[in-house]
Amino acid sequence: MTGRAVRDGFGSLPSALARPPFSIRARLLTPLGDGSTRYLSDALITVNIDGRLTNVDPWPAATGMGSDGPERAAVDLRPLVVLPGLVDLHGHLPQWPNVGLGAGLDLLTWLERYIYPLERDFHAEQARRLAPLFYRALAAAGTTTAVLYGAVYEDSIEASFEAAEAHGIRVVIGKVMMDRLRYDSSLRDRDVLDASLAQSQRLIEHWHGRADGRLMYAVTPRFAVSCTAELLRESADLARATNTYWQTHLAEDRNEIAQVASLFPDALDYTDVYDRAGALGPHTIVAHAVHLLEREVARLAETDTRVAHCPSSNLFLASGVMPLASHLAAGLTIGLGSDVAGGPDLSLFGEMRAGSYTQSGRRTMLGDSGEPLKPLDWLRLGSLEGARALGLAEEIGSIEPGKQADLIVVDPSATTPLEGQTLDDPSEICSRLIYRTRPSMIRGAWVRGRLLDA
Repeated sequence: MTGRAVRDGFGSLPSALARPPFSIRARLLTPLGDGSTRYLSDALITVNIDGRLTNVDPWPAATGMGSDGPERAAVDLRPLVVLPGLVDLHGHLPQWPNVGLGAGLDLLTWLERYIYPLERDFHAEQARRLAPLFYRALAAAGTTTAVLYGAVYEDSIEASFEAAEAHGIRVVIGKVMMDRLRYDSSLRDRDVLDASLAQSQRLIEHWHGRADGRLMYAVTPRFAVSCTAELLRESADLARATNTYWQTHLAEDRNEIAQVASLFPDALDYTDVYDRAGALGPHTIVAHAVHLLEREVARLAETDTRVAHCPSSNLFLASGVMPLASHLAAGLTIGLGSDVAGGPDLSLFGEMRAGSYTQSGRRTMLGDSGEPLKPLDWLRLGSLEGARALGLAEEIGSIEPGKQADLIVVDPSATTPLEGQTLDDPSEICSRLIYRTRPSMIRGAWVRGRLLDA
């Protein structure tokens, strides 16, 4: 690799790769839309001026290219491997300062002790300071798309979107909505609900679809414990009317489920609380879904509601272990979420590892049936399936001509136990990235062909 370094965060990538158009010569590993995986030990990847992939070919390039073709100017990154950018379906931006704190607590106690006090003070000033650092950390972990919860304050969401617009990352953000549990007990439930709806409406009008669709909005009631039936119903109406996402938590913890049952005694189960609000559907992302009844799984599948699987968080807070194989077999669309700060790390490779370990444990101890996910399956879950959960699989999530160039480049040598050891089997390369994840292995991340700061 030659040329002036763009910046230090990704280890001296050439400045020619900072903005499109450009061409890369490297190894390539990607899931494909037809369900297969493509690996090229020597590939040409070309990004046009609009940040879209035009050539994804074996090297030497496809026939018909002249001496001025993209292969002539390609930046040679071998033996690095280009992968699709990862898609994090569930995270909490304001909670990042508290990662790794509160181990051994159950969910509701952890929220009371570590999260509500933190988010209560998360106004614009805090967001302006934290959000740029958070986005850089996401990029450094290989995440190019993130679905995030903000705090309850409109000004902090404005600041979070402003930072994302400047950074270049692809985000879906929502202002947290709570009218049952709230920080100002002097206000009536209806006053809080009306204000929250109005603030969400303004944020949608200002930010949803901005930066040519790179910035998107999710209407965000925290979870049924903190929301009245009116808030759930009217927030779902708002999301539907504005064609935005709707996100919340579902069946994460058994104590949480018991509280929901007491608060909504007429509902069949936790999922039915959201169903009665008119909230289920393909624009809805529910996080966790650990403790679901068979009826709930069937209903989520029937409505095509999307699920964010957060295995590290579920282990950290001792919430439980999702029966992933059976959920997938039932037809649920599932991607991965870091769930910072419940999850102690932003790396989706770490989520893949935690998910693999917990699913192996379920098979051993509980006799779960179904084929276990292999390394390439986990890569798909963290990239193309995450994109599919967002309805963006035609645009991102894999490296195929015509798609937007949301890419990462990794250095597999950072994961090897012995210097000079090289793997050329795609499953083995992916296995090392998952089971021997190192921060230094992520060497670059692009959204629409624009190199992100890390």
